[in-house]
Amino acid sequence: MDKIKLVAPSLLAADFSNIKSEVEMINKSEADWLHLDVMDGVFVPNISFGIPVIEAVRSLTTKLLDVHLMIVEPEKYIDAFHKIGADLINVHYEASTHLHRTIHSIKTKGMKAGVTLNPHTPVHLLSDIVEDVDLVLIMSVNPGFGGQDFIENSYRKISELKELILQKNSKALIEVDGGVTDKNAKKLYEAGADVLVTGSYVFKSESPIDAIKKLKSI
Repeated sequence: MDKIKLVAPSLLAADFSNIKSEVEMINKSEADWLHLDVMDGVFVPNISFGIPVIEAVRSLTTKLLDVHLMIVEPEKYIDAFHKIGADLINVHYEASTHLHRTIHSIKTKGMKAGVTLNPHTPVHLLSDIVEDVDLVLIMSVNPGFGGQDFIENSYRKISELKELILQKNSKALIEVDGGVTDKNAKKLYEAGADVLVTGSYVFKSESPIDAIKKLKSI
């Protein structure tokens, strides 16, 4: 069985003055998903974009919409993001007091449900939920800003998560976000990653389409 290698460019790094052409470029590329970081300035020290922008992007893109909620009380917004066409909603372990309930609320709406771990949050805390989620996102930088340096400990964390997924017979994919480039993609895949989120590496490159193709072929 071939190794799953999905690439999800992060819209946070796109040129927002030219957003339509940026999304159309992603549509033409080999990218599998489009990753959307929703930040509230409370859970993370930055504010990004919200429902109106994502609704516009949904009307433009053919890709799966991977919505990463870096917000407090994410459970309050499940219906809203479902209505505008999110395919997958990712909530933070650290922001979800009733994580099991939130995950099942997402899945009840027919969307995929993911849980995200900040760099300081250990993998073993997912032991009771990993069988219920479709995806686990490992943050390999501290969330809130693009263009940060990759945290090297993330490789060990991905491997540990892979072991937990196998142990629990979970079908969850492993997604990695932060500092992903062609220089570390191979090692990330080898550690157990299935989905690579990449922002600056794609959108700041001379040829974003070629950059995506390279990540897919590694």
